[in-house]
Amino acid sequence: MSIRVLNWIYRLAVPAAIGVTFAQSAMYDVTGGKRAVIFDRFVGVKQDVVNEGTHFLVPWLQKAIVMDVRTTPRNISTTTGSKDLQMVSLTLRVLHRPVVQHLPAIYQNLGLDYDERVLPSIGNEVLKAIVAQFDAAELITQREIVSARIRDELTKRANEFNIALEDVSITHMTFGKEFTKAVEQKQIAQQDAERARFIVEKAEQERQAAVIRAEGEAEAAETISKALEKAGDGLLLIRRIEASKEIATLLAASPNVTYVPGEGSANGGSNALLLNVGR
Repeated sequence: MSIRVLNWIYRLAVPAAIGVTFAQSAMYDVTGGKRAVIFDRFVGVKQDVVNEGTHFLVPWLQKAIVMDVRTTPRNISTTTGSKDLQMVSLTLRVLHRPVVQHLPAIYQNLGLDYDERVLPSIGNEVLKAIVAQFDAAELITQREIVSARIRDELTKRANEFNIALEDVSITHMTFGKEFTKAVEQKQIAQQDAERARFIVEKAEQERQAAVIRAEGEAEAAETISKALEKAGDGLLLIRRIEASKEIATLLAASPNVTYVPGEGSANGGSNALLLNVGR
């Protein structure tokens, strides 16, 4: 290959390589869940938001800043005092994302770490302000109300920085040792009171049952007494004959008892004997 041909190839290759490099630097991609803002060396941050896809810019003069616009979770923790001066530790879970149409302002004023700059600050501010309006007991019994007020107030504060909150919820809440001990003692006292009330109610029911039983026995005795007065000795004789029949039936069923006629058995009397004969 002659030197002239090599020079010709070299002259074509260098511009081609420069052109490819220029084209690559002029192209950029915005992937799913992201948007881009353009920084121009002459005009600064442009107010247009670039959507997903492949786009072009002027190399060196312009620069694409790609920002994530997906919903992101973040935990905010703080320790503050309640209305009755009890120490409360709270952890707040926040789902947030930037407002897409305000991405240029967010980047220009806060930068890419906007959530790190804003959310801990306003989160602690709102938590301290809302918790101070409730007693420690109310924070437990009215947790949904407290959470709703924190959500509303925090959403308003985040909107001032062009941050949208998808969800705000209290995930952790603990109190100081003194309050926790007081709650435990109160629960024990309530359980003791319930136990004592149960014992009193049980004793009252047993007393009423005893009274009813005594009244029934007295009524039965009175009825029997009246019956004896009306029947005279006849009722006692009937009871004696029934008892004798039961005794005779039990003895007759025993294998060790033998029947011996009495003196009046031949004349149709009832003086029969049952003898116990051991084996």
